[in-house]
Amino acid sequence: MAIKHGVAERNPASASLKVSRGLQPLLATSSSVAARSGIDCAIMEKPAANRYRGDFVAWTGVCGFIGEGGSGASISPHSHYAIQLAIGAPSGLRIQFGRHGDWQSCAAALVPSRATHTIDVNGCEMSIVLFIEPETPTGKALSARLQGRLELLDAGTVEVAAKNLDRAWRVEKSYDAVKGVCMQLVQEISRTEPREPSDPRVLAAVEYLRQRVGQAVTLPEVARMANLSPGRFRHLFVEETGMPLRTYVLWRRLLHVWTLLMQGETLSTAAHAAGFADSAHLSRTARNMFGLAPSTLQMTGPLSAQTRDLEHHLG
Repeated sequence: MAIKHGVAERNPASASLKVSRGLQPLLATSSSVAARSGIDCAIMEKPAANRYRGDFVAWTGVCGFIGEGGSGASISPHSHYAIQLAIGAPSGLRIQFGRHGDWQSCAAALVPSRATHTIDVNGCEMSIVLFIEPETPTGKALSARLQGRLELLDAGTVEVAAKNLDRAWRVEKSYDAVKGVCMQLVQEISRTEPREPSDPRVLAAVEYLRQRVGQAVTLPEVARMANLSPGRFRHLFVEETGMPLRTYVLWRRLLHVWTLLMQGETLSTAAHAAGFADSAHLSRTARNMFGLAPSTLQMTGPLSAQTRDLEHHLG
């Protein structure tokens, strides 16, 4: 079944299109609406053919989904905060940039933050959608490259990664292998190096935040724990992690939600555990950041199954 996923541009009418040479259909996926941009999104229900089956993967500043099948719904154009990289295999990806742009077939696509778009993954046997935080070094590099424009990637850019992801996900069923391939692909496309904190004060702060992922924290509180002034800590934290504390905290909470969903928790339980008032609050936040609500994609892929089996045996 086709999933039509919205991607939004800052100025669809005037945005030019970057197209890499040798276009060949490959992959993609994603879905939902962007609340912050105020785009109206009507969902027209269609009979579901193949229900989405997928998994969640994440590292600092990037998260995404790898899966197969569709949602059984067509979602009108929307935008979201995160930069999006959509890939699919072996063919079938089509993308529409702006509300009235032409549908184009491609191997993969980079969609800028806040850009209105629609993606159709009908025919894709597997799809990968990665969301990149715009305030990270990787996000800033991609934003400078895209300049608000859609960029279509040729098959040669993603073909090897797509094959490696298919093997890592379907055959190896390895979270670390899937994550490693995704990290390498993002690094190659953005021409940036992954950033991990090394300053012991920031590392201590990150651990402090990890232990309090569902609790409210403030900048002065975390700065005191790191024995720094709020001003100095704010600067050092951005320097080490690539994003402001507030953005980092929100990012970690959203990642915690999908991790819990992979473990088999309910949406309501995951929302409360990650510090959201309720599932509605979580859904609004997720739509704002990624353009989709957690309920849109069910975590029922091989990685999620392994996670739940492990939790069952340990529990």
